[in-house]
Amino acid sequence: MDYNSNRSKLPLPEYGRNLQNMVNHIMTIEDRTERNRAARTIIDVMGTMYPYLRDINDFKHKLWDHLAIMANFELDIDYPYSPPSPEFFNTPPLRIPYDNNKIKYRHYGKTIEFLIEKAAVHEDEKERDLLIKLIANHMKKSYVMWNKDSVTDDKILMDIEELSKGKIKCTDLVLTETKDILFRNQKKQNPGNIPGRKFQKPDDRKQQRP
Repeated sequence: MDYNSNRSKLPLPEYGRNLQNMVNHIMTIEDRTERNRAARTIIDVMGTMYPYLRDINDFKHKLWDHLAIMANFELDIDYPYSPPSPEFFNTPPLRIPYDNNKIKYRHYGKTIEFLIEKAAVHEDEKERDLLIKLIANHMKKSYVMWNKDSVTDDKILMDIEELSKGKIKCTDLVLTETKDILFRNQKKQNPGNIPGRKFQKPDDRKQQRP
């Protein structure tokens, strides 16, 4: 039995073994003109395998690059595009720098710290108070979702004062009740409360005479 595990590894498995055999065959063709014609035929076959990709920019260019990869960059033909070099695929990707910004309380997130920083220096006092109340309610909601237990308003207001480095002090602020937050979360998780029809056509089959 000829098992796939005993065969050579496919460079691009998504095209299958038969197409790889076609690529291997055209590499044995000595006539360059015939080899170019066979390569264009293979490109057409590759395109018909994934017709939904035709709207992608440089679709043909990608197919010719795939052909070069399947031929192990050894196919001598007249490429309509510059084929990629093996070094391009052997070069490791650049290291992605990680964000080193430290978050004081991860259950609140970095955005809350940014909003508190902006609210602390907001000039309009009325808008500032409204913004602080919105931030505090959102912090309480995030805390409840993270801890799943009740949290006092004093805890949220103390965290705001700490995150604002003492610039925001609002000990008398009244926030949304914890039970209301839990109810809203439960309602979002169970959106299947769809009311039925208020009026239903009565079944009058019993009233019909034979």
